[in-house]
Amino acid sequence: MKKAIALMVVLTFLLGVVFVSFAAEAKKASEVKGTVTKIEGKKLTIKQADGKEVTVEVKDVKGIKVGDKVTVKDGVVTKDKGKEGTSGSKKKKAVEGC
Repeated sequence: MKKAIALMVVLTFLLGVVFVSFAAEAKKASEVKGTVTKIEGKKLTIKQADGKEVTVEVKDVKGIKVGDKVTVKDGVVTKDKGKEGTSGSKKKKAVEGC
């Protein structure tokens, strides 16, 4: 009987550790940054900087298009300002008489 109780205590402890580790992993994945590769209804497929593609469900996709750099946190999507179309958008002014 004592062995059965000890075994149940150990198993309960192990299951608790497993659930805590899964909860920590789920919290890490609550924020996703990257480039939108596909939009299907309220689901966005985002390619992250490490090359992984992640599909997330968001509350609203208004104003978002394929190719936008976005951040999704807790189902809310926001465009990353200043990162899209920056290649060549800043031009130096020509200065005469240098």
